[in-house]
Amino acid sequence: MRISNRVHHPSAARAGRSARSARGLLLVCAVGAAVLTGCSMEDAICGGGEYPVMAVGGTGSACVPNGEEPPKGYTRYPEGKVPEHVGDKWDTYWQTHTVDENGEVVEVPQGG
Repeated sequence: MRISNRVHHPSAARAGRSARSARGLLLVCAVGAAVLTGCSMEDAICGGGEYPVMAVGGTGSACVPNGEEPPKGYTRYPEGKVPEHVGDKWDTYWQTHTVDENGEVVEVPQGG
C-alpha cells in the first residue's frame, strides 16, 4: 500500500471565488447599513457638528458650529424651513426668499 504525504489545498480558482464572495457580501452589508441608518447620497448643506444660517436681507448662507450663535448679519432659518441638502425644497426656496431685519420672510428683489 502506498501512502502519500500530500495535503489537499483549495484550487486558486476556488480561493478567488471566495474572495469575490466576501467582497460582495461586504458591499451588500455597507449599502444595507447606509439605508438603515438614513445615510443619504445627497450633498449636505453643512457638515457634522454644524447648522446652517442665512444672511439677513440676502440669499447668502453659512455653516456655524453647533452651540455657537450666528455671526453678525446672519440669522437662523425659521423653524421647519431649514435646508438640509443641496437642491432640496428649502434650499431652493431660500434662493428667492430671505429674512429681513424685522425677522419677516420676504421675496428677494431681482438680482438680490
